[in-house]
Amino acid sequence: MAFDYEKYIRPSTFPHIWCPGCGNGIVVKALIRAIDKMGWKKDEVVVVSGIGCSSRTSGYLDFNTLHTTHGRAIAFATGIKIAKPKLHVIVVTGDGDALAIGGNHLIHAARRNMDLTVILFNNSIYAMTGGQYSPATPEGKMASTAPYGQVEPNFDIARLAEGAGASFVARSTVYHAVQLEGYIARALARDGFSLIEAVTQCPTVYGRRNRTPNPVTFLEQFKNDSIPLAKAAGMTDEEREGKIITGIFVDHPRIGFIERYRKMSEKALAIRKRRYIKGSAPKSEVGN
Repeated sequence: MAFDYEKYIRPSTFPHIWCPGCGNGIVVKALIRAIDKMGWKKDEVVVVSGIGCSSRTSGYLDFNTLHTTHGRAIAFATGIKIAKPKLHVIVVTGDGDALAIGGNHLIHAARRNMDLTVILFNNSIYAMTGGQYSPATPEGKMASTAPYGQVEPNFDIARLAEGAGASFVARSTVYHAVQLEGYIARALARDGFSLIEAVTQCPTVYGRRNRTPNPVTFLEQFKNDSIPLAKAAGMTDEEREGKIITGIFVDHPRIGFIERYRKMSEKALAIRKRRYIKGSAPKSEVGN
């Protein structure tokens, strides 16, 4: 029986604005299937996005959604989670949105182990805003702001999240749609900060500048150049050059920020009450 995607989308927002051959739809369908696996009611889910091609996702999905400002999706999502901790908060973002303008929000949310799931669409470029290079653009590749090739090394997104303290990190590609869905489902089931890097293609803005305008070529590249994390561990740096290392990089369950914040609040309230009983604090400081 075919999966019913329509119950999770807003038909009035279609047709979508993504270019022919864009891989974003594959990521979104993997996300929908993963949410469906969780058995959550739609009203229990919040999808937050920033600005960029991937961030159009929040308009297409029929959950509680928030389309925010460039680079600030994680900041908005953090506020939602603190105010309404029972909601399942998911951030959909791109490599430019999350790693450059929103880079600080990303690393500090990971450091805090904020209870969010981030789906990071990595198409290696700022596609919507003019083809500028992003922190994920590979060295030597062309962009509108790098007409002779990118001179900066790119972030290893999964390792960045790992180093910042995320409790679950995985990478897959749109060629490996079933694997991607499985990683997203595992991330959704976790407390704390989880990040899924979804490597996807942008044949229009990135591909044309880098002589890869055919989306099928991208998919073949994702298929042929992807290697499992375990295999990569036994390879030299030269052998790993240009490869897409897929798999689960971090799987370290630990208490998320919301639970730690709740415990600290209870501790603070207990201390203040004891001080009030001893008469060392005015009644107004104790609270109700």
